[in-house]
Amino acid sequence: MTSHHHPHDDHDHHDNHFSDMQARVKALESVLTEKGLIDPAAIDAIVETYETKVGPRNGAHVVAKSWSEPEFAEWLRLDATGAIESLGYAGRQGEHMRAVFNTPETHNLVVCTLCSCYPWSVLGLPPVWYKAPPYRSRAVIDPRGVLEEFGLALGAEKKIRVWDSTAELRYIVIPERPAGTDGLGQEALAALVTRDSMIGTGVAMPPGEHAGDRP
Repeated sequence: MTSHHHPHDDHDHHDNHFSDMQARVKALESVLTEKGLIDPAAIDAIVETYETKVGPRNGAHVVAKSWSEPEFAEWLRLDATGAIESLGYAGRQGEHMRAVFNTPETHNLVVCTLCSCYPWSVLGLPPVWYKAPPYRSRAVIDPRGVLEEFGLALGAEKKIRVWDSTAELRYIVIPERPAGTDGLGQEALAALVTRDSMIGTGVAMPPGEHAGDRP
């Protein structure tokens, strides 16, 4: 069953082809490099850090703490902004947060239908597909199909709720805790949390795998 909500409940696939845009960016980068205004290696390092390390690692800490500390999970439900700020993660599009929790009955998916609002402070830089028009439109129209394209097939009985991120409110999905993780500490739990699981296009990994093993 699929429900709709303005956070839309049930948008597209991860189209990574932006040849025109990439060409413009590369041209601008070349001009700025020739003028000695930027260092391409430094830019690449910054992007890599925010896209795959700093941001997603912060979000994984939030998720792991919510899994292991019921009081923190409840705080996260009631005041995600305050709970996240208590861990030192604030600023840059993370000022107004809401945490939505996956359950055996409901799977949450985040999209920004108008642009690419995204909580940098907890998830890092948004992936290319998140900003792509196909994802932004299809995640609302056919969320189940979109998730299948990401390799996530959900049973027909599971409701999909799509949340529309805006400049006023941004979301983080708290994935379900994987089975067999009762004895793991927060650091080990955080290693199972992927960026995509916090957007809703994926789920947390089972014990024995590591978030760094997947994109």
